[in-house]
Amino acid sequence: MVEQGQILTHDEFSYTRLGEPWINHSWLSEILLFHVWRWFSYAGLNLLTAACVLLAFVFVYQQCEGNAYLKAFTLVLAAAASAVYWAARPQIISFTLAAVFLYILDLFRRRGKNFLWLLPPLMALWVNVHGGFVIGFILLLITLIGQIAGNVFKQAGPGVVGWSGIGWLAGTGLLCAAVVPLNPFGAAMYLYPLRTVSIGALKDFIQEWQSPNFHQPGMQLFIWLLLATVAAIGFSRRRIDLTDFALLGGLAYLSFLAARNIPLFALVASPILTRHAAAGLEDLKTNQPQLARLMAPASTGRSYPLLNGALLGLVLLAALFKVVDASLPATNEKFVAQTLPVNAARFIAQTHPAGPMFNSYNWGGYLAWTLYPDYLVYVDGRTDLYDDAFLRGYLNVSLGRGYEAVLDQYDVKLVVIETNSLLTDRLRSDPKWHSIYMDELATVFARQNVR
Repeated sequence: MVEQGQILTHDEFSYTRLGEPWINHSWLSEILLFHVWRWFSYAGLNLLTAACVLLAFVFVYQQCEGNAYLKAFTLVLAAAASAVYWAARPQIISFTLAAVFLYILDLFRRRGKNFLWLLPPLMALWVNVHGGFVIGFILLLITLIGQIAGNVFKQAGPGVVGWSGIGWLAGTGLLCAAVVPLNPFGAAMYLYPLRTVSIGALKDFIQEWQSPNFHQPGMQLFIWLLLATVAAIGFSRRRIDLTDFALLGGLAYLSFLAARNIPLFALVASPILTRHAAAGLEDLKTNQPQLARLMAPASTGRSYPLLNGALLGLVLLAALFKVVDASLPATNEKFVAQTLPVNAARFIAQTHPAGPMFNSYNWGGYLAWTLYPDYLVYVDGRTDLYDDAFLRGYLNVSLGRGYEAVLDQYDVKLVVIETNSLLTDRLRSDPKWHSIYMDELATVFARQNVR
């Protein structure tokens, strides 16, 4: 896009979908990421990701209640729960925009400050940076439902607006919907989210679209955050308002359906946790003063500026070390080589074996980045470009089922696949194929008698 000076609207990177229309929903963030990469390499991408995360939690912090210790504990837990999906991908911008949406909605319903007029222009931006713009509508819809329920059931207090406020929310939602076509693909973006979630192979094959695997330590942090929030609500005598209940329950439900929604749950749960934990601690001070004193941090009335300065210095030094280490090309290249076929791609670029190439889904983007235009990929992470039937066919081939017919159909002469895959086992015993490169991560096969 940068070189041609125009937005890509048709596929140029795969031979299986070459020339077909492609809704490039992340075109604006892709251009941003490319410029950051070109100017600052890995350091720029890592710092941009960190900046998006930091900005998101700044808006979350503004919604939290209680003392600094409570807010700090909650934000660290929420950050840890969401960190598994922090990456230099367009979805990190959706993460930040979701936090901004939640903050503006919180200002409106809890503090009486109406900045809802900012949401339509933010939606116009969101629809051009990532297909996750539907998150904004989900947050608006859940808030609207919660507010209607609060008024129907006569719930009063902070967090509940009147019917006029509900009108503002509904009108804002309609304006946000009206700006969705303000993108290079027009009204087609209305149906894009439905098209994506209708691809059944996403849930069957792609881990982030599957339910969380709670045997993984990172996924267990989501449980801790959920249980801590529920415990705070139970500990507090404050009645949860129905909008908070709808947001918490709705995002928890979506997180159980797909692990990629856990970061959104972390954004929603943090203010609710602190709100009720702070109220519970205030009740404890009133009703159980002796217990409250035992739980309160001791205060001697003395300050230790040198000690505090030294501790702060150590924290900043550790943070600086982490930033420098994460910015070094060698650190990043070592990490990339652990999950992507760096050496296999280098071998192909140097030896130029005959194509077309069949490749692992997980490596399609990397191979397009490193081997284009000499080699086009068979499949890559743009699931919206490949229909469900095609992706299921790919999945069968990767499992070694019916691979002969598919590889013959597309005249495949080169295969780049995981060394420990079932397809690798099949090709090793197939006389039509021979291995021309292998390492612990990737194996490259070529058809016999093909030059």
